[in-house]
Amino acid sequence: MGRTGRIGFVPPRYGDEVVGGAEAVVTELAQGLAGRGWDVEILTTCARDHFTWANEYPPGVAATPDGVTVRRFPTVVDTPRAERAAIHHAILTGAPVDITMQQRWMNDDLRVPELFHHLLDHSDGYRALVFAPYLFWTTFACGQVAPSRTILMPCLHDEPEARLELFRPLFSGSAGLWFLADPERDLAEAIHPLLPPREVVGAGITVPTAYDPEGFRRRHGVEGRFLLYAGRREGAKNWEVLLDAFARATERHRLPFSLVTMGTGDVHPPAAIADRVVDLGFVSEAERNDAFAAADAYLQPSAYESFSRTVMEAWLAGTPVIANAASAVVRWHCERSGAGLVYDDEAELEQCLRFVADAPDAARRLAEPGRAYVLEHYDMGAVLDRVEATLDAWLPAGEG
Repeated sequence: MGRTGRIGFVPPRYGDEVVGGAEAVVTELAQGLAGRGWDVEILTTCARDHFTWANEYPPGVAATPDGVTVRRFPTVVDTPRAERAAIHHAILTGAPVDITMQQRWMNDDLRVPELFHHLLDHSDGYRALVFAPYLFWTTFACGQVAPSRTILMPCLHDEPEARLELFRPLFSGSAGLWFLADPERDLAEAIHPLLPPREVVGAGITVPTAYDPEGFRRRHGVEGRFLLYAGRREGAKNWEVLLDAFARATERHRLPFSLVTMGTGDVHPPAAIADRVVDLGFVSEAERNDAFAAADAYLQPSAYESFSRTVMEAWLAGTPVIANAASAVVRWHCERSGAGLVYDDEAELEQCLRFVADAPDAARRLAEPGRAYVLEHYDMGAVLDRVEATLDAWLPAGEG
């Protein structure tokens, strides 16, 4: 293995306070490769919030204790984004949107011209440039600067945007594609028939050395049985749908649970369950782990997942998962592991909640194969082995 040459990762956001599955995968891959002796650089924005794209981190270059160099560029958001909203509505409703309008949709949002120009000037200084996820300007625009050095990690969902003509050059013209799960690869192959070399590398999950569920309860004043949701609290993740369904199920069946949530975004619970919803906001990695271990079940309501790292964190902690079956990837994880419950509608969600409420021991036993599933398939070392093998095959040292 020739670990020579610089690897540049290009996520739209990066930092300890950033919440996002794709961003977490990029962070762990970058740190993992740096730990194996690679020269790794993060090229990203100064933004923390993916709604405002405000420049909250200082621009410039900084070295981190984990051996990764972070190079930040300011975002530019100088349009009202009204046209983007109108075109996006057309995309979501299936109305015709030609390539010109698709380009206007993409450009009526954040742009990072200094990052683009940095890549124009310096892309030949990188052995590989890894872009993720596919939906953002940082990937769409910057990912086409040096396609022969580009690896796309799309984090693809089965959503209307995925089928836009706009993204075809990115998917077909890159040097290679990294996928996080088999269903994501299958979806890409169905949408884009002319794909370059590709590999399901997965996402490596760091295994906690210990859990402290009672300490979590004590530190946060959480009493009684509770369900957990972690991540972005927003419509794209079905957060509001989950809150409403939980409220109705609680009223109908007198469920014993509160709902603990941590992450970013507004919570806004219905009044009927406001006293049952505990918002912890952003918490440390250790607190996250302890929360997973303390919960009766983890809820994954999102239909748009390309990997779902939080499901793996729940299984590692021995906690059962209740997931939206509309996500092909999460349904695949649950079927392959046998460690999760999936629901197609609100009635089935209620059945899952009642099962966990009425049979907690059986629910815990259900989750037991989950830990072995994560350890078998998403060991960080095995993921990094697959990543390095593709780098060697697609972008050998000294070429590009």
